[in-house]
Amino acid sequence: MLALVRRIPPGRAMTYGLVAEIVAETLHRGGPRQVGQVMAGSGDRYAHLVPDGAAVVGPAQDDHHVAWWRVVNASGAPPAHHLTAALDALRAEGTPLTRDGHRVDLRRAVWFPGIEDDPQA
Repeated sequence: MLALVRRIPPGRAMTYGLVAEIVAETLHRGGPRQVGQVMAGSGDRYAHLVPDGAAVVGPAQDDHHVAWWRVVNASGAPPAHHLTAALDALRAEGTPLTRDGHRVDLRRAVWFPGIEDDPQA
């Protein structure tokens, strides 16, 4: 699951449900809530990876490269407990947001892994 999240390019996003659907193709189990639990358990550790210029509040440093802020709920909202840091990171990457600036515009920003992102293709 984290390997998939690592592949989401800057300026793009995936939903918990989409991550779960793709991961379930391989693992044959899991769902959006499980994705949320994994991301919540790792989000604090990855907040230092917010792009330069974005404000990061609080979370500790880690060596993993997982852009946790690129995984949002079905309405495009980042995790409520890291809302400011996530929105700052999304803005810094140029991710399309809704007019109110509080959610990812999924029509323009959703990312689906495919052949074009496969280094072997």
